[in-house]
Amino acid sequence: MYILDAVFHRLANDQYCTRNRCIVITGRGYPDISTRRFLRLLIEKLRLPTFCLVDCDPYGFDILTTYRFGSMQMAYDAKFLRIPEMHWLGAFPSDFEKYGLPKNCRLKLTVEDTRKTEAMLHRCYLQREVPHWRSELELMLQSGVKFEIEAFCARSFSFLSEKYIPSKIQEFERLAV
Repeated sequence: MYILDAVFHRLANDQYCTRNRCIVITGRGYPDISTRRFLRLLIEKLRLPTFCLVDCDPYGFDILTTYRFGSMQMAYDAKFLRIPEMHWLGAFPSDFEKYGLPKNCRLKLTVEDTRKTEAMLHRCYLQREVPHWRSELELMLQSGVKFEIEAFCARSFSFLSEKYIPSKIQEFERLAV
């Protein structure tokens, strides 16, 4: 599972890996080549399910797509760096209402956020391979808001590790059957 640095420390404090027998990796923002290659090798050798948890904003979504589909700059090496098995765990724009997050955790999309989101909607692989991702991106654009993963901690400090992540993985497993 890929996550952000602050969230990584929250999960470490909650002993998430010990309790759930998993490996948690943070790329500390946009993933570098070493992180993507290491994750690719882990998946190939250990056959682990792979999830990505990113902020609900255009940059989080861009990080997710870099892992899943590769980057434009490294297209020639995509075979060794992309992770087509990666699933988007969250945070989804639809999660804000679903999990009853406080309204003060919403942030207005900036002009740059809107421009970036509109540009991402033109990526052909979104409609072809992951149309539900595209729907969530459209919802973000329509609502005009974004939020950070840390918004889930407004519910309780351990909400991410005890409720959100387990419910998202269970939801994924239910859909995969």
